[in-house]
Amino acid sequence: MAHYDPLETQDVAVREAQLSEALPIQIAHAQQHSPAFARILQGIDANTITSRAALARLPVVHKSELMELQKEGRPFGGFAALAISDLARIFQSSPGPVYQPEGRRSDYWRFARALFAAGFREGDLIHNAFSYHFTPAGFMVEAGARALGCAVFPAGSEQPELQVEAIADLKPQGYTGTPTFLRTILDKAAEMEADISSLTKALVSRAILSPSRRREFKERGIEVMQCYATDDLGLIAFETSALEGLVVDEGLLVEIVHPGTGEPLAEGKVGELVVTTFNPEYPLIRFATGDLSAILPGPSPCGCTNTRIKGWLGRVDQAVQVKGMFVHTSQVAMVLKRHPEILKGRLVVDREDHNDVMTLHCEVADPSATLAQAITASIRELCKLRGEVVFTAPGTLPNDGKMIDDIRQYA
Repeated sequence: MAHYDPLETQDVAVREAQLSEALPIQIAHAQQHSPAFARILQGIDANTITSRAALARLPVVHKSELMELQKEGRPFGGFAALAISDLARIFQSSPGPVYQPEGRRSDYWRFARALFAAGFREGDLIHNAFSYHFTPAGFMVEAGARALGCAVFPAGSEQPELQVEAIADLKPQGYTGTPTFLRTILDKAAEMEADISSLTKALVSRAILSPSRRREFKERGIEVMQCYATDDLGLIAFETSALEGLVVDEGLLVEIVHPGTGEPLAEGKVGELVVTTFNPEYPLIRFATGDLSAILPGPSPCGCTNTRIKGWLGRVDQAVQVKGMFVHTSQVAMVLKRHPEILKGRLVVDREDHNDVMTLHCEVADPSATLAQAITASIRELCKLRGEVVFTAPGTLPNDGKMIDDIRQYA
């Protein structure tokens, strides 16, 4: 497989050494130029943050914090490290709204690497069906395409009939957008009896690409790869021809952490995906995406040596309403942390006789009535609600990253 640049196949130890050098520089930069991180990282000696273990001692930043700071009238929540006069664009995303800055560097969102892995090359014409309205998705692809030497037709995500006509006329080599809209275009082309067979490759995101949908596209002559990106961070990880997980982008450091605590999890364990960027304009240190994933062991068979993740595995349950009160994952995490005997825990919320019932399922090696009473007291103190405790054998709870499972059913 061809690679975008030598960074993708460099020795793992070399990459880690480079990260160790870059981390203290980026953290010091964030402290000095980002008002929000000057507050969050107050008292932290940036020179001591030279490893993943040291980085894990820093607090996790949630999007909700950014939203609250923006509501107070602070531009970009105080996280941006440049003035508006230095920006290329400003975008808005939901929930929030949250505003994101775009700097003027080439391929600011780092999308060229994902496009290359999907088979796009210099001279290709890309039919870009990501939205150009409010959100940065369309511009993310366009910046990457420009860096790769590709031309772009800015189609957006509406009017499939007109899009089919444009594809039939311009004969682009590939498509970028959601897999759902790609199928809409293909179905519309069949209905219109239009020839859009020039489309032979695609890079999709923002919706699940199932194995059956991938096969369907291949049967219709299109090889489809997927990537994982967010409005705040740009490209996070991308699929390669190996089709074994997603390779993390070279411009980021990714952790999978225990939801609610920020403590790193071992390979294979499902948890919240937390990202540290090395973007000087908009530094985000340990930024929690709210998405669940897991790290795959070993390098990709395609030759890329960076960390691989399983991809998007769902959303972190941030909160659930029980008897009119919200219970957050952070509260459940505090209960588990207070009792080190609990190897793993999961709060299940159900209904019995029209009443909400909370039960904390705990993996414990040596259960006892005394421990159950202590945990029950902690639930009441930290969650402000009554909850039952059920002990289970180690290794029996699902490895899906959930700390709260709401199984209530309503008529």
